[in-house]
Amino acid sequence: MAKISQVITKIEELLMIILMAALAILMIFAVIFRYFFKDPIPWAGEVSIFLLIWTSFIGGSWGLKYGTQASVTFLYDAVSKRSKRIFKIVQDCMMIAFLFILIYYAYKWMMNPAMLLQKSSSLQLPMWIPYSAVFIGLIFAAIHLLSHLIDTLKNREGENT
Repeated sequence: MAKISQVITKIEELLMIILMAALAILMIFAVIFRYFFKDPIPWAGEVSIFLLIWTSFIGGSWGLKYGTQASVTFLYDAVSKRSKRIFKIVQDCMMIAFLFILIYYAYKWMMNPAMLLQKSSSLQLPMWIPYSAVFIGLIFAAIHLLSHLIDTLKNREGENT
């Protein structure tokens, strides 16, 4: 599971680089076209929102792997090493359960017949494509958490704890 998590991490990092670069380039061109050529790009706002959504969910998963989310640790810091391990196991199990619930509903939402027929306003892109960012980001996050849980259960605390 750790190898799968590492491969996903590499994919996430590559995707975040590509998506953020595309977003930056698109926004620069959108500003240039709007203010210098007086001819705005009609689909730039829509695409930038889709790129930001994808970056947010992929980045959230990546951040979860490395534990970069904000947390309150006063209780965790005050307990023994054994209790910390138990806290990590309980936390991971609760987060995995929550993620699986979210994955279920994200899939159900994404595969809703009305959603499958919906198209974006400017590009006429099927909306399941931008909405799939939620599902894929949650799947990646669940894999990272499962890997972390397995490492914790094996008492093999890695750099991603």
